Amino acid sequence: MHLDDMLAFNEKFVEGKEYEKYATDSIPNKKMVIFTCMESRLVELLHRALNIENGDVKMVKNAGAIIRKPFDSIMKGILVAIFELQAEEVTVIGHHDCGMSRVDTKELTNKMIQKGIDTETIKTLEHAGIDFDYEFHGFETVEESVIQSVNVIRNHPLLPPYVKVHGLVIDPGTGKVDVVTRGD
Repeated sequence: MHLDDMLAFNEKFVEGKEYEKYATDSIPNKKMVIFTCMESRLVELLHRALNIENGDVKMVKNAGAIIRKPFDSIMKGILVAIFELQAEEVTVIGHHDCGMSRVDTKELTNKMIQKGIDTETIKTLEHAGIDFDYEFHGFETVEESVIQSVNVIRNHPLLPPYVKVHGLVIDPGTGKVDVVTRGD
């Protein structure tokens, strides 16, 4: 089991006091929140490609770096980082070859059923107002998705006017970053 391997490593990590080189406080050094995809190819690449060290930014992630609702948990995290942790910039970073650009909600629902979710549960959720197409659909282009998420943040009624919101796209193969929109 991978968890057992990680826990065994952690025990040695703590015993060897390897955590000391990562010591920092909770205020981001670069006063920035990065909202990005949970993509595993970006775990180290994003940090290296943008010269981000431990303690530099607050990092918030979800599938596809998508914000659709102005009061979802992602937006709450961004607002807390601004008001409580002194962040002054928010950067949305999408990536090329994102799995969310290929999500077929009907196929996803079928996979849920194949993996043990009862069909009645799905029907109950749909009758309760959960729209699977809305909740799980992805996007056509990563640039459009980044702009959509940036606009939700920029137009939020609780976003202070001094906060700059940017949108970037990273190539998970090379680390090249392109600017989609800047909050100058």
